[in-house]
Amino acid sequence: MNKLTPLALLLILGSAAAAQTLDDLHLSTVARTAEEVARIAAITAATTDFSRPEKFEEKPGGAATVRASATTDAFSKPSASLTNAEVSDFNLGNGLFTKLWVSSPASTLASDGLGPLYNARSCQNCHLKDGRGHPPLDTDDSAVSMFLRISVPDPLVQKSDIAGYLATLPDPVYGGQMQEFATSGQKAEYSLGISYTETTVQLAGGDVARLRMPTYTAENLGYGPLAPGAMLSPRVAPPMIGLGLLEAIPAADILAHVDENDADGDGISGRANVVMSAQLGIPMLGRFGLKAGQPTVREQSAGAFAGDMGLSTTLHADGWGDCTAAQTDCRSAPDGATGNDDAVEVSDQALDLVTFYSRNLAVPARRDVADPQVLAGKEVFYAAGCPACHTPKFVTARMTTKSAQSFQLIWPHTDLLLHDMGPGLADNRPESRATGTEWRTPPLWGIGLTEVVGGHTFLLHDGRARNLLEAILWHGGEAQKARDTVANLPPPDRAALIRYLESL
Repeated sequence: MNKLTPLALLLILGSAAAAQTLDDLHLSTVARTAEEVARIAAITAATTDFSRPEKFEEKPGGAATVRASATTDAFSKPSASLTNAEVSDFNLGNGLFTKLWVSSPASTLASDGLGPLYNARSCQNCHLKDGRGHPPLDTDDSAVSMFLRISVPDPLVQKSDIAGYLATLPDPVYGGQMQEFATSGQKAEYSLGISYTETTVQLAGGDVARLRMPTYTAENLGYGPLAPGAMLSPRVAPPMIGLGLLEAIPAADILAHVDENDADGDGISGRANVVMSAQLGIPMLGRFGLKAGQPTVREQSAGAFAGDMGLSTTLHADGWGDCTAAQTDCRSAPDGATGNDDAVEVSDQALDLVTFYSRNLAVPARRDVADPQVLAGKEVFYAAGCPACHTPKFVTARMTTKSAQSFQLIWPHTDLLLHDMGPGLADNRPESRATGTEWRTPPLWGIGLTEVVGGHTFLLHDGRARNLLEAILWHGGEAQKARDTVANLPPPDRAALIRYLESL
């Protein structure tokens, strides 16, 4: 693949017109008939009846939905519609997802290649029980699944009228991601420092909420100071459920929600992130990651192998992972491809199995969909304007081959678009078309099982919100009006809204 100059890439990815012509080249699909288009429009239309659940609402993942479980394995079930052979592949992928990698050289060639710099030894270390990670819960917390991304302004590209932000580059020494661990003989890049300042928010009805504003620092730097203008952005691993269903939503259906100039005047200006595909070498719609920086589950998985564990794939072939040219010892360390039949540490077969596993982690069924308080909370959710970003329903593309994700009515409660969330949530670090105040709307399915799976209720991109109400109160920018509506609700209505979210 020919590499584009930063300016050329910026112009391509920054083009709103290009975003409207994206194709689903990662899918093998059948075009919808006019009758199907009409049926889909009718079934995905916003409801106005809150007296009872909608048809199929209890199955947010369509036919792939599994029964909800009150155990830590609630997010670890395979799609309900898999064949026995596919369940076998799912289990093989699970084995690779949970496998602990070791550094090279090692007695086992199948599991070596970790690092030399890394954030975790397995995928499961970050996505705890396939669920949400968390910031440190106490000073001795060893199960933290959080890290800092890093980049610096590109001195050759100033603010572009097309892209609307300053282009960035990896830090010349620390790369694109700060790694907190290193293999034997190597130096870790940093240790994560977090401090919080708490503020009080008065709510209608006499209720009080407390929000904590985090400050992040990169401490104990192993390779000297950060570059001037370095931008740090915290990341907590999101849950893994339903990724294959999100990947199967037609790009045209996502782009239909784009309203960059707020033409309808509702204050919501969703934008598509457009990213270069490492696999296909073309611009594609970004769907995955907290700023929609990856177009497919396979590319998201390969990026995590490289950045989080320092493991090479055919999409990221460097055995040293995120080590930069300035980290000479890191780049000269042995890697797991040495003495192996594969030229990379994670073979295409292994990457495909992990991708299949990630695509087919099933969404649990809704709970208490007919409960009167849940239905009342759903009406509050709609009245507050939340569906403007947290789009409840989509229908996935019809695939040419049998697939658990083919032609399913799903309820992810996301538009997969970028939204300006205001200065309170800003990381001030651009990513492709995403500005420093924009984030991708996160799916809400399964959010009520966060504590069941992970033992905590910490939410948002950095886990600063300790519960659902705090997460709502952090909303700003395009979501400020909805946030204020919730803050001004009578306490029973606010409780009903939380109850509805807990049922998702």
